Amino acid sequence: MGIHNKRIVITGMGINTPIGDDLDTFYTNLIAGKSAITQWKWVKNKDVYSKVGGDLSGYNAKAKVAKLKPLLPAAMHKRMRQLVKKGPFSTRISALCAADAWLDAGLKGLDLDPTRCATVVGGHNLNEKYLIDNFETFQDEPDFIDSLAALLMLDTDHAGTVSEVLGFQGACYTMGGACASANVALRNAIDEIRHHDHQVAVVMGSVLDFSEMGVHAMAMMGAITIHSFNETPHKASRPYDKDREGFVPSHGAGALILEDLEHALARGAKIYGEVLGCTSTSDGCHLPSPSTEGQARTIERLLRRNRIRPEDVDYISAHATSTPLGDASEVNAIKKVFGDHAYKLKINAPKSMLGHTCWSAPAVETVAAMLQMKHGKLHPSINIDNMDPDIDLDVCANEAVDHQINIMVKNSFGFGGLNCCALYKRFDPNSV
Repeated sequence: MGIHNKRIVITGMGINTPIGDDLDTFYTNLIAGKSAITQWKWVKNKDVYSKVGGDLSGYNAKAKVAKLKPLLPAAMHKRMRQLVKKGPFSTRISALCAADAWLDAGLKGLDLDPTRCATVVGGHNLNEKYLIDNFETFQDEPDFIDSLAALLMLDTDHAGTVSEVLGFQGACYTMGGACASANVALRNAIDEIRHHDHQVAVVMGSVLDFSEMGVHAMAMMGAITIHSFNETPHKASRPYDKDREGFVPSHGAGALILEDLEHALARGAKIYGEVLGCTSTSDGCHLPSPSTEGQARTIERLLRRNRIRPEDVDYISAHATSTPLGDASEVNAIKKVFGDHAYKLKINAPKSMLGHTCWSAPAVETVAAMLQMKHGKLHPSINIDNMDPDIDLDVCANEAVDHQINIMVKNSFGFGGLNCCALYKRFDPNSV
């Protein structure tokens, strides 16, 4: 097989959200329709408009490190313990989530060539709150800032930390694409395996550590919900409901281990699914305005380049952010691409429960999709009390649905018209 045709599979996954930091708990809560959204605990300024979100600010990283101790090689655990102790909130979770994915992939004890193992992190401005907190300290007393701030405030520290924890010594970098970031990272990880002699790659969708200024600015722009659900936060994220009023920002991280199929088969790895491809386009517009044409063009190109007919797709993990324009735009794009087949698709909205984990959303939601593929059951899109009459597709409204996913699309559309969609297939051992 030529290097350009290398088949790539997912062999490991890690997750950290407010409704689960392990795969089983995460999937169980998704199927049950449990919301991750509460009132923010870390927002102290009463004048900040944003009151609700998916909050991991109280996450006990120390307890997670202790839980991983008997599972990890001693030297690896020591590295992780040191890095987690020193790292900012978001970087700590990246390290822990990546270690979970490494373990899930069964890489422990293998004689991997570390120079053929890549690390690609999706996201930018990841340690936003850490940076602003240090700036506020600097204004009061410069010498009291974190002495490691010059390093730890950089996005590249996520990539460096994850690669150090896992012992990966191949390509290592971060990719930014707003809410499409983790899919952009996936796209580059595919390239690292197909074109740059890597056998394994970790795609890390890292937590965006929101600052008070950041969520307030999004509120002032009209992007996030701030009015109706402050006392009932679990109802705030409601894609496809006619009363949706904006997305709900949320903490969350997801990690994927990608692997050359031949390498995975040679070591007897379990396989969640096959990665067929990932396509990125832009709308040529810096504004956060959803474009049906741009989204449709991305999905069409994804299918065409991977020689998949629209009628072969049976499931879409939607971007579905709970914004009035965004949800309608995506549904219209799906209709444009799939025509009559759109009405035969199963579609659901992970953000109805998880909120919008922003830069990490494509990775977090791909973990959710792979678990649904594994178990043959789709999670509900919750909080659809009054279906928007313009949404006439099967969006798994309020109920889990039995369905075997064969070929799926994972949509992600970022601020600034940054579109990146991925295509996955159920792995068939007989196709080798």
